[in-house]
Amino acid sequence: MSIETTIVEMAKAARSAAMEMARCASNRKNAVLLGMADKIEEEASSIKKANQKDLARARKAGLSDAMIDRLTVSDGTINSMAKGLREVAGLNDPVGATSKAWLRPNGLEVTRMRIPLGVIGIIYESRPNVTIDAAGLCLKAGNAVILRGGSEALHSNQALAGIIGRVLGEYGLPEKAVQIVPVRDRKAVNILLSQEEFIDLIIPRGGEGLIRFVVAHSKIPVLKHYKGVCHVYVDESADLNMAEEICFNAKVQRPGVCNAMETMLLHRSIAREFLPKMAKRLIDAGVEIRGCPETCQIVPEAKNAQEADWPAEYLDLILAVRVVGDMDQAISHIATYGSKHTEAIVTRDYKRAKRFVREVDASVVLINASTRFNDGGELGLGAEIGISTSKLHAFGPMGVEELTTTKFAVFGDGQVRS
Repeated sequence: MSIETTIVEMAKAARSAAMEMARCASNRKNAVLLGMADKIEEEASSIKKANQKDLARARKAGLSDAMIDRLTVSDGTINSMAKGLREVAGLNDPVGATSKAWLRPNGLEVTRMRIPLGVIGIIYESRPNVTIDAAGLCLKAGNAVILRGGSEALHSNQALAGIIGRVLGEYGLPEKAVQIVPVRDRKAVNILLSQEEFIDLIIPRGGEGLIRFVVAHSKIPVLKHYKGVCHVYVDESADLNMAEEICFNAKVQRPGVCNAMETMLLHRSIAREFLPKMAKRLIDAGVEIRGCPETCQIVPEAKNAQEADWPAEYLDLILAVRVVGDMDQAISHIATYGSKHTEAIVTRDYKRAKRFVREVDASVVLINASTRFNDGGELGLGAEIGISTSKLHAFGPMGVEELTTTKFAVFGDGQVRS
């Protein structure tokens, strides 16, 4: 069977499976998720055995230590996957929930209710745990899903997909509700992106290059998240001890993730008091500072920032620092260089905080808290499929509810339009 035939048949099967999943009762979906969690723990050794094949191939191909770390399935990974499925099973089912209802003058009762999106295609890199996270969330929301993981994780993903399929079959649900693209050939991605007749949404997870490729080639709507250029603005009224802890956490705790701070903005009135101590702590932690001229005057160790530093997503222990004259300049900088991902302000002024939230365009805006909290689990969504920086149809972390849409149900009693 050709790659094109394989992908088309998968898409058709997913469409059929989606219709059945949309009718599936909440308790049955939850039982499947709990069964998946149990089975993953029971078959941990076979999953890790498959993962060893991927790791051997990755080492032979010369993948970086960071990539191999993301690819590795450990006991901790197994436990995390199972725990995540149980958490998703415990979430409220959004399908069928009514968000609004109103009565028209002619007696029509109008309601708006949540329904599954249908068939979702997810294209991602490296981490096999994404296979379980994505499958669990999509099934909970009543969708079918086609997963195209990185070629380096094919054996691991096929082992996980096999477990999911067996559990779905045990509960009388279509095994094709979750499918893994079974080939490494990149041509499969292009074919998948052309199946607009059967697939309703594409979600890419990975580096900026992957996401731009998907957007450029997809005939299907794409939820985008190009990069996370996240700022923390330390206002003139900030508690400076609090600001130090927030900025340090936002940059250093996990510098290689999309919600890490990449630029620190400081009000001029507090810069000379705050920056020397803050910079020393950051530098001692291995952070390279690239600053504006004022920053470099205050911190001699800082390198001169170039224009390319302001929109940069470093994903590393590098931080751009800029001193601004007021909040207007901070908001303007964010509007110019930000990526609509995550922005934070540290301030004790309530009016300034409210203005920052109102005027800054980002999927999550935080007041007196680290940017690292832009995460589905941390915000109480239970889990996330990714973070959308586009606004259609979701903005920010995407949990179960964001994997549904709404339709109108209108109840009448013989009304006709005149």
